Amino acid sequence: MTVISSTKDFVVRTATYKGGVGHASWILHRLGGIGIAVFLILHIIDIFMIVLGKEMFDFFLFIYHQPIFRPAIWGLMFGIFYHAVNGVRIIIHDFFPSTFRYQREMVLGAWVIIGILVVLTVGMDIFNWITYAGSH
Repeated sequence: MTVISSTKDFVVRTATYKGGVGHASWILHRLGGIGIAVFLILHIIDIFMIVLGKEMFDFFLFIYHQPIFRPAIWGLMFGIFYHAVNGVRIIIHDFFPSTFRYQREMVLGAWVIIGILVVLTVGMDIFNWITYAGSH
């Protein structure tokens, strides 16, 4: 088996939806982790810009505060909340294997918690943005 065919087989086995909440949670957990990693890399690069001068740093800070970046920040918040809450669910399953029979209920509970956190966070962000935009 060649590297290309084994990679293709892995991608097909991984990306093909097999049904059930476990597979969807697995994919979203990985995507959330990748999103968080990409943000951290961009954040490190952004902070490094101070080495190039205050003007460069302020320029990037100005760009990040534009309204077009708000949905990206909300997506990041969703990724962080999902990764954290789903990670706790996975830890519970690991330490208490008998909870696997309640996996669907636990996933639903995780989505409720994530939904509340996202709605509160996005709501506060919109409120702060409107308040800040209205004061200047």
